Amino acid sequence: MTGNAKSQTREWIESIIFAIIIAIAIKAFFVETIQVEGSSMVPTLHDRERLMVNKIGYIIDQPEHGDIVIFKYPSDTSLTFIKRVIALEGDTVEIKGHEVYVNGQKLDEPYILEKTMGEFPAAKVPENTVFVLGDNRNYSKDSRYPDVGFVPLKYVKGKAVLRLWPLPMERIK
Repeated sequence: MTGNAKSQTREWIESIIFAIIIAIAIKAFFVETIQVEGSSMVPTLHDRERLMVNKIGYIIDQPEHGDIVIFKYPSDTSLTFIKRVIALEGDTVEIKGHEVYVNGQKLDEPYILEKTMGEFPAAKVPENTVFVLGDNRNYSKDSRYPDVGFVPLKYVKGKAVLRLWPLPMERIK
């Protein structure tokens, strides 16, 4: 191999290594793709859909009411859940008469198909946590269950922003 060919090969190898490092950094800090598993977010999200998750948004800011978030399951942080943020720290949340109330106001929830079964006594969301529910309320393991509970913000990995698959791509609401 000539000196020029060795130099060109080295440039290619360096470029590939640099591209791999950039890809790892993007996945670690900016965006990630995940696959939905299960039916807890129907009708908004369905089993096997692929989503893009914005991870940097919550480094800069906090989740907001209605955000669909990806978080580490508090009882086993090796697992990842996806749910909708219903209440933020300082809010009082309650489920009574098949309706969800935040700070005494009944939520308008056009994204659910069935009335919410069961009750959840009024509780104030602790500091640095959020209260989450699945859109398919009666088939969702969420903040109503002690092993999920109020989700610490440090476990929130990001916000689902785009459905990548199946096509066509669309923003998540």
